Amino acid sequence: MELSNSITNTLIVRQLGRLSYLPTWQAMQDFTNGRNQESSDEIWLVEHEPVFTQGQAGKEEHLLMPGDTPVVQVDRGGQVTYHGPGQQMMYVLINMKRNKLGVRQLVTALEECVVNTLKEYNIVAYPKVDAPGVYIDEKKVCSIGLRIRKGCSFHGLALNVNMDLSPFKRINPCGYAGLEMINSATLKGPASLDEAGPKITNHLCTLLGISAKTYREGFDE
Repeated sequence: MELSNSITNTLIVRQLGRLSYLPTWQAMQDFTNGRNQESSDEIWLVEHEPVFTQGQAGKEEHLLMPGDTPVVQVDRGGQVTYHGPGQQMMYVLINMKRNKLGVRQLVTALEECVVNTLKEYNIVAYPKVDAPGVYIDEKKVCSIGLRIRKGCSFHGLALNVNMDLSPFKRINPCGYAGLEMINSATLKGPASLDEAGPKITNHLCTLLGISAKTYREGFDE
């Protein structure tokens, strides 16, 4: 899949390092609420402190033993998942209406940017029609959840790179009991966020037809 020339404006890629979830989520909402037709689209690369996030369709029964890890009710689609150190978050803040981009197209592009990245390492990964995300031998390596507001997207994907996967055993990941999660590093794929982040970003930009992008550290002052 390639959506050549779909995105016409310059994309800003922000490398944000490790941040707590709540202020990052608030920043995404503020950015989306405050943007206009001239605002540049952005991708945020970030790593989070440990947190469980429960999507809009989330059911309490899928939180098995959260313990002292915070649980945050959020406005993305999907059920419960876990974020923590060693997981690459890629948030996509794109004016979909301006770029004539559908929700299914964006979800597919997010899935394929991970599939194409792992293909570089001779890892066979694939999406599923009925369960968004990316899988390897029926184990999940990447979760996807979006929210669309004012014709613009936020939230995005979470790629398990080299993280402690044990907290996933305290939930039913994405609402599926017994779903096993896997790290890309385990299969000799990307082993660090410094390696994974730029690769999935570049593959997503290729799929969306983005050629001009600017990298920035942190948020603008």
